[in-house]
Amino acid sequence: MHFLPIAPQKEMFSCLIWMFVLLCSSVADENSIRDADIFPSSPEIERGSTLKLSCVLGKRYAHHRNASHIIWKLNHELIAQENYNIVNETVSSVAIHNFTYSKAHVKCFTKYLGKEQLLVHTEVKSGFPPDTPGNISCIYHFDAELNCTWTSGRETNLRTNYTLYRKMMKEGGMTPVTLPDALGFCESKTESCSFNYPHTPYSSYFCFQVKAQNVLGEASSDCVHIPMEKIEKFEPPEILSVKKITGIKQLLTVTWKMPEKIIPSQDLTCQVQYRKSYSNSSEFVPVPLNSAEKTGSCNLTGLWDSTEYSVAIRCKSVCSMFWSEWSREEKASTEEKAPSEKVDLWRVIESSHSAGSRSVHLMWKPLNSFPPSGRILGYKIQYFPENNAALKMTNNSTDKNISLVLNEEAYIISITAYNSAGNSPETILRIPSTGEKARQLIETVRTFTTNEEVVVEWITSEPEVDEYVVEWYEELETGPLSRSWQYISNSTNWKTNKRDFKPFICYNISVYPLYGNKVAAPYSIQTYVQEKKPSAGPVADTGIPGKNEVTVKWKEISKDKRNGFITNYTIFYKPEDGKELNETVNSDVLQYRLKFLQANTQYTVYIMASNGAGGTRGEPKTFKTLKFDKEDVIFIALPVGLSMLFLLGLWITCILNKHTFQKVCWPDIPNPAESMAVEWPLHASVNNSFLKGVTSEAKPIDFEDLSVLELCFPEESQEGSLLVNCENHVSECTDSNTNGMINGDTEMLYNEETEDSKCFSPCMSYIITHQDIRSQMHSASIPVKEIQPTAVLEVDLCESQQTSIKNEENGHEEVLKLEDFSEKALFNPYLKNSVKTRQFLISENLLESNKNESKSQSNVLPPFQQNATGQSYITLDMFGLSTAH
Repeated sequence: MHFLPIAPQKEMFSCLIWMFVLLCSSVADENSIRDADIFPSSPEIERGSTLKLSCVLGKRYAHHRNASHIIWKLNHELIAQENYNIVNETVSSVAIHNFTYSKAHVKCFTKYLGKEQLLVHTEVKSGFPPDTPGNISCIYHFDAELNCTWTSGRETNLRTNYTLYRKMMKEGGMTPVTLPDALGFCESKTESCSFNYPHTPYSSYFCFQVKAQNVLGEASSDCVHIPMEKIEKFEPPEILSVKKITGIKQLLTVTWKMPEKIIPSQDLTCQVQYRKSYSNSSEFVPVPLNSAEKTGSCNLTGLWDSTEYSVAIRCKSVCSMFWSEWSREEKASTEEKAPSEKVDLWRVIESSHSAGSRSVHLMWKPLNSFPPSGRILGYKIQYFPENNAALKMTNNSTDKNISLVLNEEAYIISITAYNSAGNSPETILRIPSTGEKARQLIETVRTFTTNEEVVVEWITSEPEVDEYVVEWYEELETGPLSRSWQYISNSTNWKTNKRDFKPFICYNISVYPLYGNKVAAPYSIQTYVQEKKPSAGPVADTGIPGKNEVTVKWKEISKDKRNGFITNYTIFYKPEDGKELNETVNSDVLQYRLKFLQANTQYTVYIMASNGAGGTRGEPKTFKTLKFDKEDVIFIALPVGLSMLFLLGLWITCILNKHTFQKVCWPDIPNPAESMAVEWPLHASVNNSFLKGVTSEAKPIDFEDLSVLELCFPEESQEGSLLVNCENHVSECTDSNTNGMINGDTEMLYNEETEDSKCFSPCMSYIITHQDIRSQMHSASIPVKEIQPTAVLEVDLCESQQTSIKNEENGHEEVLKLEDFSEKALFNPYLKNSVKTRQFLISENLLESNKNESKSQSNVLPPFQQNATGQSYITLDMFGLSTAH
């Protein structure tokens, strides 16, 4: 091994540089297109040495520039002036000592009148001469390729070329014989180089040498002897089969084929690697072969039942240092055996949904035995009534659940898992009858969480119970098949990872004691593994507010928005422009009465629901208190209502007693125009001019409408004295009335009741018609003069008769017309509501006429029968005549 460095003297190198620069400057002619040049261009120097460069101005700048205007920069930094050297007017050089940049740019500028102009620049690299290559190694692929690699040592940072030489050594000695023309060489810019077929002859006496070279020098390694058989490497073998042998457990047989290009007459060795397909841990089995064998085989024993394995193979010559690459993996499974583990079975019993039937949901977990027994093909479920095993029924399922419809009897259910080798042990579960009452063996259950676990603890009243089932599921999960469970033995607590539960979700956890083949009554609680404040607040409903209070109601937050256990509700309420107040109630209270509110005031109210992590407010709602409450309204409305009820009752009473009140307050006065005595001769009544005048304009009198009224005094002793001769009374009354009118009295008022009573008997019958013509009398246009209620009858029956006689004698056919007088009827207590006292205003001519008629007709009217009991007579409206002024 030798090293050949290049070490010229610095002075000689500098002289050569200047001579080259001057030569280049002298050969530059006027037609040169370059403004400047830099020498040397793109130099590569040894790291830490001095860099020298020269900048030559072109003819373009020669007239107004010279070398004194040239400045130098390394990358972007100005190089100090003391490193400059002006060779002549057009050449300036620079020296950079201890150059340590791996790569840098040196730039040449001209500076004139304060302005810098770039002329030319170059890239400079620094590095190291190559080290001696070492660690030469080769790999020989028979009749294919010979590849060698080496290490180059320190990085040169410069372009370095490598040459690999293959040399033959003297047989039996270590001195190489150089036969470059026969054996050849290969070149590379990296640390490897290959000889390809057919330049790959086999020999045990080759040595290999590497030479490295760059601009700074070169270095060569020693020639290393490498026997070809030691560096031989095969192609990977090909696996033909990996299979199990029927009837033999825990065994696989592997068969493979060897590659064709192998150095003949050498012993071989192979290595079989196998691992479980789900594992990264491998095991190895060596298998020796000779070169004559083209195939190999191996039995892998001690494997797990029904387990899939991955197998790969590699081989090498016993003399070689290199294994072949691993073959492609092949997979196979060992023989199965019947499952040895029981099925983990649980059930959910639904209440009877129809007469005599109920649903039982069975759930089980996949077998997790280790090592596994084999691939489970399905599950066999058998069930029968507890008291009748002959009625056994069987179902097969490939799922992990099944639903059965059973009657109300107790049932025994068993389940087994099966594969190609057989069945697992039987798991038995008893389903109680519907009328069976389960025992309560657990007194209390509590749950809590730690940083990583959920812990459930319970206390039992039966210490001999040593097996339990812990069941849990999300509260919002209504499906029976979504439940999880775990069997616990010899313990009264259970722990599980917190990651098995979702945060902010309520879980139902139940603990079932198992005794014998029976399941006792569960004890259930609810829990959250993690809480946060509710997602929404309650919505307030104020209903109808009162004057000083209101009842606020709200509904529970839906379970999916609670995010924890609700601990309380807070009612916030605030009057308009007032201070906010609040009331807090327990979580089981869903309404609250706010008292002492201001009347006729608008309030804003909202509800906040709180749990262990915080509270959330609901939407606010406004309401306004009333100005009056119910008591005020009742206090005002009660008197009004009672008054209206009283008036309504009075009105109803008036309606029901209409005729009674009418008779009392407004009596029906008999109208003489419609009355006549049945005993009177018909011609007398017809010729009566007074009655004729009254009835001339009225309806015809219908005798069927006449009623007979009797007024009798109860005292019999007065009967004889009261009966008088009507004729005498009539003549007396007629004389008195006639004298009064002749004497020119303008208004006749008789105040003695005795004078009027002489004309009537206290016990007489009256004939009264139901037709009333009093309305005609009120329409008279002659004004009347009011009289006092004490006025007596001015005209009686006798006067009426005399007036009629006078009218007949004078030949007058008409009576006083209604328009000649007006009347006003007043109540006369003497007639006992039977007659009215009337007063008329008449002219003096009419009075004179009546005087004469009364004298002439005084004897026309037939006499009454005196002292006749039940004597009928005609009642007339009594009226008085007054002279009109």
